[in-house]
Amino acid sequence: MSYRAPVKDQLFCMKELAGLDKVAQIPGFEDAGYETAQAVLEEAAKFNEEVVAPLNWSGDQDHGSWDDGKVRTSAGFKDAYKALTEAGWQGLQQPVEYGGQGLPKIIGAACIEHTMAANLSFSLCSILTTGATEALLTAASEELKQRYIPNMISGKWTGSMNLTEPQAGSDLALVRSKAVKQEDGTYRISGQKIFITYGEHDMAENIVHLVLARTPDAPEGVKGISLFVVPKFMVNEDGSLGKRNDVYCASIEEKLGIKASPTAVLVYGDNKGEVGEGAIGYIVGEENRGLEYMFIMMNAARYDVGLQGLAVSDRAYQHAVAYAKDRVQSRPVDGSQPGSAAIIHHPDVKRMLLTMRALTEGARAMALVGAAAYDTAHHHPDAEVAKQAQAFYEFLVPLIKGFSTENSVEVTSLGVQVHGGMGFIEETGAAQYYRDSRILPIYEGTTAIQANDLVGRKTARDKGAVAKAVAAQIAEVEAQLAGRDSAAGKKLATQLKAAREAFLEVVEFVLANVKTNPNAVFAGSVPYLMLAGNLVSGWQMARALIVAEDKLAAGEDADFMTAKIATARFYGDHILARVASLRDIILNGGDSVSAMPVDAF
Repeated sequence: MSYRAPVKDQLFCMKELAGLDKVAQIPGFEDAGYETAQAVLEEAAKFNEEVVAPLNWSGDQDHGSWDDGKVRTSAGFKDAYKALTEAGWQGLQQPVEYGGQGLPKIIGAACIEHTMAANLSFSLCSILTTGATEALLTAASEELKQRYIPNMISGKWTGSMNLTEPQAGSDLALVRSKAVKQEDGTYRISGQKIFITYGEHDMAENIVHLVLARTPDAPEGVKGISLFVVPKFMVNEDGSLGKRNDVYCASIEEKLGIKASPTAVLVYGDNKGEVGEGAIGYIVGEENRGLEYMFIMMNAARYDVGLQGLAVSDRAYQHAVAYAKDRVQSRPVDGSQPGSAAIIHHPDVKRMLLTMRALTEGARAMALVGAAAYDTAHHHPDAEVAKQAQAFYEFLVPLIKGFSTENSVEVTSLGVQVHGGMGFIEETGAAQYYRDSRILPIYEGTTAIQANDLVGRKTARDKGAVAKAVAAQIAEVEAQLAGRDSAAGKKLATQLKAAREAFLEVVEFVLANVKTNPNAVFAGSVPYLMLAGNLVSGWQMARALIVAEDKLAAGEDADFMTAKIATARFYGDHILARVASLRDIILNGGDSVSAMPVDAF
């Protein structure tokens, strides 16, 4: 089934919800208004539909191989990556002074959604390179920036993120890789890293590994971690590639999904290169501040994983709709057709498709609103405006990551269900989206880690200030809805109000109990994240309903606006309705979690 990029919905979200016009008023983004966004998105859509999407199914079937430290990626990936980088997509939102195009994140995020939906496995190389570039831009010396960033932006080289070790998953305090300083100021790195996405491949001539390791005299815990650039091939003074560094791919993992994305086990310091024992690395910033720097990359990756969630959801939705329109089965229950009809006429199939659509469109709106906040936070000349935008963006990141990815598992599962028995057969393609989606709530911080961040850093730390400010903005939309002559608007106002009030009840519960009864609070942390994500997405869908009703009344794009209104109404009736039960779980469910003795499991 062919992929069609959702350009029209993206542009609607960017213009009507995310405030693209305001982003285009920020110095440096003056040429990044609606016309530019439309032109760029249409070109990105064409590229990903024609070049990247056709490799999705074939990559899942023939997902490359490992042989004696070398990785062959899936057929077509190397050529597609070359085409992507030569067209400038890798540097879309990177600084002009290093060879990028300098476009805002709001446009870059929409474009990368296309690549993710077209081929999730393929897209991972690009987004990890972008994350590594951002970390270097923030913390590296100018010498390191000049040596590595231009070639990463051009796509000539790629980047990887090396955090996890066999004994150190999410708990990075347990990192044991070593970095010993040499007389020339470089470091010799030794240790093993696992689950390294695109840690080895054949799509670029060099790989720039960002590696967490400890110096011999570093303090224990996360305060003793440093960050290093460790290239696969050394870079000579003239920029040419030199000797093979002492980093070796020991194997790649066999996975449930994203099979065409090579997940490497990397061994540092096994004397398998051409530089002697110990991989040569270069310190990024200062010693013992590595986790601080890596969080820059991790936060970028967490946002991007949220995009992956909505992207694979949209791909699964498109696939399910196409099948539902084609599959003839049973007579409609209302007798509207005399014989068997396409299953899209059956109420439960429509319910499933609308659930998929509503969750996807809500996630997209939230992500693009978040991207606009990021652009404002990092580039607005007014420091106070930038500060407020940064707080809002940081509040949204765990929601974009956690809510969107958890829902992607639900959406892709519904996609299989729409296909019926054929969904369980690999050749229809529906199962691939389900398998691919399952990693998304896990990597770059599990949903529980995102939820713990939402509770601790994003709610308790500021005594709920940002959470309550978001609720105040939602209340303004409720008032707008309630004042309209639209029955749908008035109903959604009531639903949104109930959800907002439930959210505020939970915020107060968190603030009152996080220190005195932390087990009760954190037992409900994931439900809190899902409630907050649901509310914020519902807020955006409510805003969308207002715009769509007004445009429909003006005779503008009737089909699109009618569908947007119907999707927003469905969101209120079927998705926002989940908030009440989540609130009850959070407020009343902690004791039953704690009551079960560990030994009784």
